[in-house]
Amino acid sequence: MIKHIRFVIILFLFTATALGVKAQSTATTSSPYSRYGIGNISPTVLPQNAAMGGIGVATNRINGFYSINPLNPASYSSIGLTVVDIGVYGNFNTLQKSGETSQKNSNFRLSHIAFGIPVSSRSAFSFGLMPYSELGYNYRQVKSNFGSGLPADTNAVNYLYSGDGGLSKFYLGYGIRIGKHLSVGANASYIFGNLKETQSTEVPSLGGVLNSRIEESNSITGLNYDFGAQYTVDFSARKHLTFGYSASANTKLNTSNSYIVSSYFRDATTGNEGVATDTLVNNQQPSAKIQLPMINRFGISFQNEGKFLVGADYTMSNWSKLAVAGVNKGLRDSKTINVGGQFTPNVNSLSSYWASVDYRLGAIYDQTYLYVNNTNIKKYAATFGLGLPLRAGYSSFYKINIGAEVGRRGTLVNGLVKENYVNVHLSFTLNDKWFIKNKID
Repeated sequence: MIKHIRFVIILFLFTATALGVKAQSTATTSSPYSRYGIGNISPTVLPQNAAMGGIGVATNRINGFYSINPLNPASYSSIGLTVVDIGVYGNFNTLQKSGETSQKNSNFRLSHIAFGIPVSSRSAFSFGLMPYSELGYNYRQVKSNFGSGLPADTNAVNYLYSGDGGLSKFYLGYGIRIGKHLSVGANASYIFGNLKETQSTEVPSLGGVLNSRIEESNSITGLNYDFGAQYTVDFSARKHLTFGYSASANTKLNTSNSYIVSSYFRDATTGNEGVATDTLVNNQQPSAKIQLPMINRFGISFQNEGKFLVGADYTMSNWSKLAVAGVNKGLRDSKTINVGGQFTPNVNSLSSYWASVDYRLGAIYDQTYLYVNNTNIKKYAATFGLGLPLRAGYSSFYKINIGAEVGRRGTLVNGLVKENYVNVHLSFTLNDKWFIKNKID
């Protein structure tokens, strides 16, 4: 027991430090679409659910194996053993724009560490650290004839955009089953991190021209709350139909906002940038607010334990309400559909290892909150993955979860960027009796 606790504490502190530093200093994505809002919002599901199209509103215990599902805290009520889930994440994307060479990027990070601990046969609590959003982009737009876009061979204007940072969240949640069929639960999440964005305007062909730059930074902290419910209809001991609902509240986060407009020269010969010659605007708001949107999720799943599970989620998010330091970010409300499931040929197979493996598949359609150049930005993705069981101990059960999401976001019309991406998830999940005293006859 002591060795287990010591291991968990060391691992948790290490991961917390790594994720915290990552969120506050370094971009973990390379997408121009992360420029809008507060970055790309990270899914709340862990790899086993991500491989099933990201469903989770109406899932809890799957095929007799305990897992952690922060998307709906009511699911914690089904945790019967101590669960530890640790994962890593990789992103590979290719950016395309009409008439330009495609650009390839890749990013890797620790993705999450989460714990689920039963309190009684009807309840459990969970806590962990995972990303909330990712900000990372660096691109240039060139317009001719002093930025007018009219045909001309000289005096082109470069518009330079860059962003870096991200937000993490530490959550603590509790779920309890009331009666035989109904479960309810709630999460409290502490969100923290830094976001920094710059927009520069340069005229490189004219010597002595004063360039300008806008820099906006937000150092963010605050609480957000999730709550949910699940209702299960039992057709038999193994067949269950579950309905789920969960929501994220439209809370306000605290931010120390900095907005600076400055001017500078760039050496036409060396390309080196000089120090700022003047600060035109320096607006510091040490106590500004970020208004988060209300998010509503609905789900349904059907499970034949030991055989298969299928489900679907529908999410509505009021991102049009997102405001930073009193300024609405101009987003739209989004709608997302997730469908997926898993199949296990023979969960108790002794003769064939591959018959005991979980095979997962899913799909995602996302009408995102982005509306750029009079165009709705949509995302389409297919997901797949495996749940690989490892040799069990006396009271311990282990599984490696591998998942991938292959998708596309954006379009080539209206001067926009099409993003083709592959997200890879890998996690290790442990079920064990850590806090149950052994009985001695």
